[in-house]
Amino acid sequence: MAAKTNPTVRRRRLGAELRRLRVASGLKSTEVAERLMVSQPKISHLENGNRAISPRDVRDLCVIYKVGDEQVIDSLMEMARESGQRGWWHPYGDLSGSAYIGLETDAATLRTHAPMMVPDLLQTPAYAQAVIGETIPRPTAEQAATHLKVLLRRQHRVYDLACPLRLWVVLDESALRRVVGGRDVMREQLEHLKALSAEPHITVQVLPYTAGAHPGLSGQFSILRFADSPEAGVVYLERFTSALYLEKPSDVRHYSVMYDHLQAQALTLDASRDFITCTARTYTDAAIQP
Repeated sequence: MAAKTNPTVRRRRLGAELRRLRVASGLKSTEVAERLMVSQPKISHLENGNRAISPRDVRDLCVIYKVGDEQVIDSLMEMARESGQRGWWHPYGDLSGSAYIGLETDAATLRTHAPMMVPDLLQTPAYAQAVIGETIPRPTAEQAATHLKVLLRRQHRVYDLACPLRLWVVLDESALRRVVGGRDVMREQLEHLKALSAEPHITVQVLPYTAGAHPGLSGQFSILRFADSPEAGVVYLERFTSALYLEKPSDVRHYSVMYDHLQAQALTLDASRDFITCTARTYTDAAIQP
């Protein structure tokens, strides 16, 4: 089950609320920074959810923004206390994707377009190990083991039937054809993928080469939504050395429409399972040829 006080999500939502209060007060971030005697970048980091904020700073900001409702102030201060907590992933070190892990842990639904490889949450350990070994520059044995352990821990959201993550995946055909870790690993991965696609909370559609040009040609993206604010969402764009988090409603709507088009161009659920089965069979047939 997702943590009730996920620090990453609390920090981002608190930052968004503080930004809303600042805008409503008519103040610029530079003016707020001057009154608090801090740098303007600190205000930006707080509002973007990039760093934790103390309850005392929250109360000071509420004074500046003329927030008179004590219940609102207490709620914001509680969010500040929760945002300073540590997520389950923190003991594993300074992971580059820790912000995304925090969002994923708290998400109710996740829609992802996977153009190059099977998504992390649906990977077998052998497939994941091969990906880690080839995509992280010269990883040590300890680094590889840590990344694998964190990935497998993230997959708890998929297997927790008491509170499962509702997962939609549009998987490009190239992800099924690319041989990661060898043919035996691929056969196991595709059989695993087919089994998971039969679960009621997991939807997998294959986007075949014959679909031609489509909105996902620009790359991977994911759309996360949360149970306590289903109207809001976060679009996650992964890059090799960085990531983008888009939270403007217009951006979320834009990518949601893109995803709808991808699903419309992809094979149906039954056809996708058949496609995965046939592709898995090619790895088996190749293995038994003399």
